[in-house]
Amino acid sequence: MNSRTTPPPSRSPASDQLRAPYAEALLAHTERDWLRLNVPGHAAAPGSGLAGYFGSRVTDLDFPPLLDGIDLGPDTPLDEALSLAARAWGARRTWFLTNGASQGNQIASMVTPALGRTLVVQRSVHSSVVDGLVLSGLDAVFVQPSVDPVQGIAHGVTAEDVATALGRTPDAAAVYIVSPSYFGAVADVRAIADAAHAAGVPLIVDEAWGSHFGIHPALPAGALSLGADLVTSSTHKLAGSLTQSAMLHLAEGPFADRLEPLVDRAFRLVQSTSASALLTASLDLARRALVVGADRITGSVEAADKVRGVIRALGRFAVVSDSFHRFPDIVGADPLRIAIDTRAGGITGHEARRLLFRDHQIMVEVATDAAIVAVIGAGSAPDTDRFVEALHCLPSPLTGSGADAAVRAPLPLPQPGPARLTAREAFLSPALLVPAEEAVGMVSADTLAAYPPGIPNVLPGEVITAETVDFLRRTAAAPGGHVRGALDPAVARLRVVAP
Repeated sequence: MNSRTTPPPSRSPASDQLRAPYAEALLAHTERDWLRLNVPGHAAAPGSGLAGYFGSRVTDLDFPPLLDGIDLGPDTPLDEALSLAARAWGARRTWFLTNGASQGNQIASMVTPALGRTLVVQRSVHSSVVDGLVLSGLDAVFVQPSVDPVQGIAHGVTAEDVATALGRTPDAAAVYIVSPSYFGAVADVRAIADAAHAAGVPLIVDEAWGSHFGIHPALPAGALSLGADLVTSSTHKLAGSLTQSAMLHLAEGPFADRLEPLVDRAFRLVQSTSASALLTASLDLARRALVVGADRITGSVEAADKVRGVIRALGRFAVVSDSFHRFPDIVGADPLRIAIDTRAGGITGHEARRLLFRDHQIMVEVATDAAIVAVIGAGSAPDTDRFVEALHCLPSPLTGSGADAAVRAPLPLPQPGPARLTAREAFLSPALLVPAEEAVGMVSADTLAAYPPGIPNVLPGEVITAETVDFLRRTAAAPGGHVRGALDPAVARLRVVAP
């Protein structure tokens, strides 16, 4: 299977893409001799604790919004930075977000009630999309993703399944999918966009993990170029901006005129009135680095390919993406995501992640019961030899009697219970706190998601099953395990809708 999905041709960046207008204007502003009698309260004082910890450059650059000639007034450097980002990703319009891609997903969910009453949603979306359902009050029809039973991980959805869901949803507002997945699986966005448009609704793509897509010929094409109408991009993940910074892109498509004013109003509703200049500048700088850094991105892809090649050659572990061709919903793979089947090498993913962190000072992005996922940022050049060596130094605790069965039996993903209420209805209903065992058969008032990756295992309004309770408690008990939305670390109690 070709892991490069319709890549764009190699191109030299336009001369204006060599600039970072917002970041440059902010730096020029910083270099003037200011007496700062405004917020933030640290006032960029040289002797402040923040300056001593982070360095004076950080506090010097930490200005509030609404600065004349930077983000206030006509044709500002911020306007130019946004325009450059839109051109770099092929968007009609781009918004800079300072509360992560979660903010983008909430904005996208909030505008859809203007288009219909029901959202057709991939069930394995990020929990922030479910938060958006709570905010919007929409009903949801869920499209189930394919699941790898060996790895116990969810992939994507097919255009056929989306079309079937749309066929039974006459009041559909939009289709909402994820591509790529946490494990790097790329969906057939073009076919899904065609299915959505044939039904008269837009396609929204949570491309949080694909912010680098479409920038380099060795990377998959971006969702915008494949027909998506609104795309959330978590720029900080692999595109290099600071944590919590992201972008939201609107395509020049059939729904653009309707969506643009709605998105802009929703953006102003949820964006902080004190948006961080540091985060905003980092988005401007990340865009420039991506567009002009073709050689560095080539090196990043080569480094990731080298790791996969060595893992295959040594034979102890397996590369998860090597089995992607078995799933009809996957048409490609992100080359900068290195998903490794650790159970094939005799160790669970959670234990591998814990030991890499504790003994080798190596951090990986995601661990499941069966695998770990390492990521290489677009343009970065980590010491991959160190990673491969440490990986193969890990012990094999799953040896001896019963080891084969243990290796072959990762913790399976639970099937979700039936929905009884909308997410908003359940979230706002009177609720009770009950022991987890007693919650089985009751309706959840919360979103509960094994994290990372943050895909909800229980949605507000869904019936809690014994299988799900067992999965969440075992996840929470695993090394580094965490359940987002849980009332306590052990998931001993759950919040349910009062009968």
